[in-house]
Amino acid sequence: MSPDLLPSISEVRRTVQSLAMLDAILSPEWEYRYYSFNSQWGSGEEMASMRNGSGDDWFLLFDSAGMALKGFAHELAAASSFPQNIQDQVPKEFSSFLGESAFSMQRATFCYWRRAKDPSWSKVGGGLADDGSDEMLALLGSGPNGYREWAEGYFEVPVALEAVAALFSHQPLCNSVILALNPQADLDFTYGQALEIGYPRDAA
Repeated sequence: MSPDLLPSISEVRRTVQSLAMLDAILSPEWEYRYYSFNSQWGSGEEMASMRNGSGDDWFLLFDSAGMALKGFAHELAAASSFPQNIQDQVPKEFSSFLGESAFSMQRATFCYWRRAKDPSWSKVGGGLADDGSDEMLALLGSGPNGYREWAEGYFEVPVALEAVAALFSHQPLCNSVILALNPQADLDFTYGQALEIGYPRDAA
């Protein structure tokens, strides 16, 4: 994926929070979710991730430096030098990202970063022409319709577009939106997930 196609830092953050909240409602069982978001990953840090259960994943770290994202498409064999390219090309301001063992930095096929004041994203060079990023990052810019289409295929249930749109626009989470997506949802559990994700909740 061209770095020019990625939304702004604030837009990406909102989208990955929305994806994590939607997955938490549609799939209370953690092991079946694609998307997650930890709003208290570390001091001044937030972390988003995607795991498809087949060996593909990406990890995204937000901190005071900006945002950095690393992904791995397991069926694509990137050059053995690519993990070192990440260490060499990503600015040292992203030291927390570069040194995070949970991100398996030695397994990577693509990587992007954007400092807080940068006008656009940058992408680590030296990787594959087809590095898996187009498919794995598609939902960062596809909007509610894209998520609904994907979720109906993955979870094999009807997904209410109006509820998806409400979460993409960061409307405060409420019972009606939760139940529109999953009539069997445990409301207390879902609000607890929202707290971890940092997604806004209905004051009522």
